[in-house]
Amino acid sequence: MHRIFHTSFASVYPLYVAKAERKGRSRAEVDEVIEWLTGFDADDLKRHIDAETTFEDFFADARLNAHADQITGVVCGVRVQDIDDPLMQQIRYLDKLVDELAKGKAMAKILRT
Repeated sequence: MHRIFHTSFASVYPLYVAKAERKGRSRAEVDEVIEWLTGFDADDLKRHIDAETTFEDFFADARLNAHADQITGVVCGVRVQDIDDPLMQQIRYLDKLVDELAKGKAMAKILRT
């Protein structure tokens, strides 16, 4: 197992927010893309952050968006659509969404609507 699986989501969440905020985006927008991907609402997201849930448990509890398979592109030199491990792919989907947000992409395009 990759060590990111046992890393708490709460320890990485501030990094997602900081990355987005450096590029002029907001915490609310980061939360929106996370909630879109996972099916969580704001209370669910806060509960996972407060409980310091691991990525493994975070995504085990998620109801992945039906359009998540439309997330394509490269994260850390790897095409997200070609990742075999489902959990790693879900983590990289989230990374890709935050990257797109930080790059200024329109929210409608990020959320594949």
